[in-house]
Amino acid sequence: MAAKIRKGDKVIVTTGRDKGRTGEVIEVQPDRGRALVRGINMVKRHQKQTAQSEGGIISREASIHLSNIAIADPKDGKATRVGFKVLEDGRKVRFAKRSGDLIDG
Repeated sequence: MAAKIRKGDKVIVTTGRDKGRTGEVIEVQPDRGRALVRGINMVKRHQKQTAQSEGGIISREASIHLSNIAIADPKDGKATRVGFKVLEDGRKVRFAKRSGDLIDG
């Protein structure tokens, strides 16, 4: 199945403690059904000191389930569903169902 959410997309969190916040997708894990979003679902992790990095408590993003995020509409920035259509030149592209605008290309 084609991916509705891809790396680099602007997304909005629909549920959870970060509801309403927006961010950019850093990584998608389709086998787990999860994604990493920059600045969303931050957790604290204890890191041991190594030769390359300093130890201490660091904040980093934890993955969030794909059902809890939605693509931001390119027109107004609100959450939208994603559809697929084939253009005249044969390319399959994603479009925002809310406004009809193309998401990629």
